Amino acid sequence: MNTYGVDLMGRRRRRRHSVEFKAAVIRECRKPGVSMAAVALAHGLNATMVRKWVVEAERKTPPSLPVVEAAVSRPVNEGFMPLALPALAEQTDIQIELQRAGTTVKIVWPAAAASQCGA
Repeated sequence: MNTYGVDLMGRRRRRRHSVEFKAAVIRECRKPGVSMAAVALAHGLNATMVRKWVVEAERKTPPSLPVVEAAVSRPVNEGFMPLALPALAEQTDIQIELQRAGTTVKIVWPAAAASQCGA
């Protein structure tokens, strides 16, 4: 069959989306934990195009400034300040226990000689 002379319903045209629609899609994409691809799929859009919309919107919107709390003035003590340290814990033994097919092997090794435990 020859299809050279057949007009196939005209060319496919690009869709134009309103500014409000784009803004709504961008708001959805900015929600925490939301995938841009999922939002695009839900609206029947190309994920790359939606990503482009979000990037362009971020460029146009000035970054929000972080909220800075007022600094609290505290006296500075430049001298020595002793710190209370917790008491040293009593050194315990290293215990290794292996179980296989009803047999148990238990090794108890002093923690002071830990470097020789695996030798």
